[in-house]
Amino acid sequence: MIRIKAGVPRRTRPRTHSRPPAHPRRRPLRRVLALGLPTAWGATAITYKVACPLAQQDGLGARIVTGAVFFAVGTGLVLHVRRTLLRELRQARRVAGAAQSALLRPLPARIDGLDVAAAQLSADRGAAIGGDLYEAVGTEHGVRVVMGDARGHGLAAMGTAVAVLGSFREVVYDEPDLGDVLRRLERALARHLRERPPDGAAAEEFVTVLLLEIRPDGEVRALNCGHPWPYVLRDKDIEPLARADPLPPLGLFPLPPELPALHCRHLLQGEALFLHTDGAEDARDARGRFFPLPEVLADAVRERPPAPEAVLRRILTELLRHTDGVPSDDVALLMLRNDSSPPGPRDADISGCAARARQATTAPQPTTYP
Repeated sequence: MIRIKAGVPRRTRPRTHSRPPAHPRRRPLRRVLALGLPTAWGATAITYKVACPLAQQDGLGARIVTGAVFFAVGTGLVLHVRRTLLRELRQARRVAGAAQSALLRPLPARIDGLDVAAAQLSADRGAAIGGDLYEAVGTEHGVRVVMGDARGHGLAAMGTAVAVLGSFREVVYDEPDLGDVLRRLERALARHLRERPPDGAAAEEFVTVLLLEIRPDGEVRALNCGHPWPYVLRDKDIEPLARADPLPPLGLFPLPPELPALHCRHLLQGEALFLHTDGAEDARDARGRFFPLPEVLADAVRERPPAPEAVLRRILTELLRHTDGVPSDDVALLMLRNDSSPPGPRDADISGCAARARQATTAPQPTTYP
């Protein structure tokens, strides 16, 4: 942790580093040390072959000993290379994990009376994030949620998803109208595509986006640009949040002049919203059959009340079983359950301010398939 002391700066000359910079000869020295063990094994083999009288004989025993010596040398070299590669791989995974966690931050376990859980699968093996994006933030306007899916999958679509997600995190607190938030996302996407190298694929880029606003009284408003509608989990029943035709995805066509948010319903106590990307519905098995998401979701919420973490864990388990552990597209799941009675105006203001400070959570984090 870095601490910055506040105060009036004094007029001093720029201070130089007290420690001299690293000597340029240290890097070659490290390389020599890294090659020390292979060099020793090689020198041992050469010394045995040249100087050992046993190596000059043609008998069966001499050949067995010579083979054993060179086998030991080769095994030592292989183990050394393997150890070096594993060390570099662990370091690369730590760096990649830190970068992925910064891009797709863990969600708090609770926001303004809503229990929150999220999980994600990437179609690229070894990656935790891809072209899917999600975020839930408590604001003075209510809990605002975004769920999106960039064209393509895996690491190739991550840049577009990050551009939209970064814009949402910036504007979600400032814009009082949900339609203005969507317009800001559209401008951010257009700016991102303009700054990309001209490879011909920028003209085909688009992002499906679902914006939700859950107000303190439970009212749910939505704007949908080509994204699957969420499911409402009520007791043991599930139903779509809305059946209206969505707008086109961002990037394909300009948004219309008027963007009125759709008044969907009130999320009552004990009810939950299940958000997902199309990778969950379009996942196929070896026979080409689609993943039966509504049926699996209905089976997962039979216990009352449905725990968000348990529901997501059940969905991911069944989805991986359906695809034999290799999904062909990115999958993102997000669940929010109303676990409190509707607060009054004063309680809503207090909870909205408290939810802006993101805390660590034990909810399911972005996940990769084994």
